[in-house]
Amino acid sequence: MESTRQQKISRLIQKDLGEIFRLFARNNFPGFLITVTKVYITPDLSQAKVYLSLFGQGSREGVFGNINQHKKEIRHQLALRVGKQMRVIPELLFFIDDSLDYIENIDNLLKT
Repeated sequence: MESTRQQKISRLIQKDLGEIFRLFARNNFPGFLITVTKVYITPDLSQAKVYLSLFGQGSREGVFGNINQHKKEIRHQLALRVGKQMRVIPELLFFIDDSLDYIENIDNLLKT
Protein backbone atom coordinates (compact mmCIF):
# COMPACT_ATOMS: atom_id res chain seq x y z
CA MET A 1 0.00 0.00 0.00
CA GLU A 2 1.47 3.28 -1.10
CA SER A 3 1.41 6.26 1.22
CA THR A 4 -0.19 9.53 0.20
CA ARG A 5 3.25 11.05 -0.42
CA GLN A 6 4.25 8.16 -2.68
CA GLN A 7 1.02 8.52 -4.65
CA LYS A 8 1.56 12.26 -5.13
CA ILE A 9 5.16 11.76 -6.26
CA SER A 10 4.09 8.93 -8.59
CA ARG A 11 1.47 11.14 -10.24
CA LEU A 12 3.96 14.01 -10.58
CA ILE A 13 6.57 11.76 -12.18
CA GLN A 14 3.97 10.13 -14.45
CA LYS A 15 2.74 13.52 -15.72
CA ASP A 16 6.22 14.89 -16.37
CA LEU A 17 7.58 11.69 -17.91
CA GLY A 18 4.56 11.62 -20.22
CA GLU A 19 5.52 15.02 -21.57
CA ILE A 20 9.21 14.03 -21.83
CA PHE A 21 8.33 10.87 -23.76
CA ARG A 22 5.98 12.79 -26.06
CA LEU A 23 8.87 15.02 -27.10
CA PHE A 24 11.36 12.13 -27.13
CA ALA A 25 9.16 10.02 -29.44
CA ARG A 26 8.49 12.95 -31.76
CA ASN A 27 12.22 13.62 -32.20
CA ASN A 28 13.57 10.05 -32.21
CA PHE A 29 10.69 7.78 -33.30
CA PRO A 30 8.33 9.50 -35.73
CA GLY A 31 5.06 7.60 -35.90
CA PHE A 32 5.56 6.01 -32.47
CA LEU A 33 3.54 6.82 -29.37
CA ILE A 34 4.99 6.23 -25.91
CA THR A 35 2.67 6.57 -22.93
CA VAL A 36 3.41 6.22 -19.23
CA THR A 37 0.67 3.98 -17.85
CA LYS A 38 1.76 3.65 -14.21
CA VAL A 39 4.57 4.70 -11.89
CA TYR A 40 5.34 2.91 -8.62
CA ILE A 41 7.84 4.53 -6.27
CA THR A 42 9.65 2.90 -3.37
CA PRO A 43 8.95 4.16 0.18
CA ASP A 44 12.38 5.82 0.38
CA LEU A 45 11.70 7.59 -2.98
CA SER A 46 14.97 6.27 -4.44
CA GLN A 47 13.57 4.14 -7.28
CA ALA A 48 10.62 4.53 -9.60
CA LYS A 49 9.23 1.63 -11.64
CA VAL A 50 7.83 3.17 -14.81
CA TYR A 51 5.46 1.13 -17.00
CA LEU A 52 5.33 2.19 -20.66
CA SER A 53 2.89 1.38 -23.44
CA LEU A 54 4.46 1.52 -26.90
CA PHE A 55 2.27 1.99 -29.99
CA GLY A 56 3.36 2.27 -33.59
CA GLN A 57 4.90 0.61 -36.60
CA GLY A 58 8.13 -1.26 -36.02
CA SER A 59 9.90 -3.10 -33.26
CA ARG A 60 8.76 -2.37 -29.71
CA GLU A 61 11.88 -4.07 -28.36
CA GLY A 62 14.11 -1.76 -30.41
CA VAL A 63 12.34 1.33 -29.11
CA PHE A 64 12.42 -0.01 -25.55
CA GLY A 65 16.16 -0.70 -25.87
CA ASN A 66 16.72 2.85 -27.10
CA ILE A 67 14.76 4.23 -24.14
CA ASN A 68 16.98 2.25 -21.74
CA GLN A 69 20.09 3.59 -23.49
CA HIS A 70 18.87 7.16 -22.93
CA LYS A 71 17.88 6.54 -19.30
CA LYS A 72 20.35 9.11 -17.91
CA GLU A 73 19.18 11.79 -20.33
CA ILE A 74 15.52 11.11 -19.46
CA ARG A 75 16.31 11.29 -15.74
CA HIS A 76 18.13 14.60 -16.31
CA GLN A 77 15.09 16.01 -18.15
CA LEU A 78 12.91 14.86 -15.25
CA ALA A 79 15.27 16.55 -12.78
CA LEU A 80 14.96 19.83 -14.67
CA ARG A 81 11.17 19.65 -14.34
CA VAL A 82 10.73 18.43 -10.74
CA GLY A 83 14.03 19.55 -9.21
CA LYS A 84 12.39 22.26 -7.09
CA GLN A 85 9.79 19.84 -5.70
CA MET A 86 11.98 16.85 -4.87
CA ARG A 87 15.28 16.65 -3.08
CA VAL A 88 16.49 13.47 -4.82
CA ILE A 89 15.42 12.37 -8.28
CA PRO A 90 14.66 8.63 -8.21
CA GLU A 91 16.44 6.07 -10.36
CA LEU A 92 14.16 5.13 -13.25
CA LEU A 93 13.44 1.47 -14.01
CA PHE A 94 11.47 0.98 -17.23
CA PHE A 95 9.10 -1.90 -17.97
CA ILE A 96 6.83 -2.61 -20.92
CA ASP A 97 3.16 -2.56 -19.90
CA ASP A 98 1.44 -5.33 -21.83
CA SER A 99 -1.94 -5.08 -20.11
CA LEU A 100 -3.61 -3.70 -23.26
CA ASP A 101 -2.32 -6.68 -25.27
CA TYR A 102 -3.69 -8.99 -22.59
CA ILE A 103 -7.11 -7.30 -22.70
CA GLU A 104 -7.17 -7.49 -26.49
CA ASN A 105 -6.33 -11.20 -26.33
CA ILE A 106 -9.19 -11.82 -23.86
CA ASP A 107 -11.60 -9.90 -26.14
CA ASN A 108 -10.57 -11.97 -29.13
CA LEU A 109 -11.06 -15.19 -27.17
CA LEU A 110 -14.52 -14.09 -26.04
CA LYS A 111 -15.59 -13.15 -29.58
CA THR A 112 -14.93 -16.67 -30.90
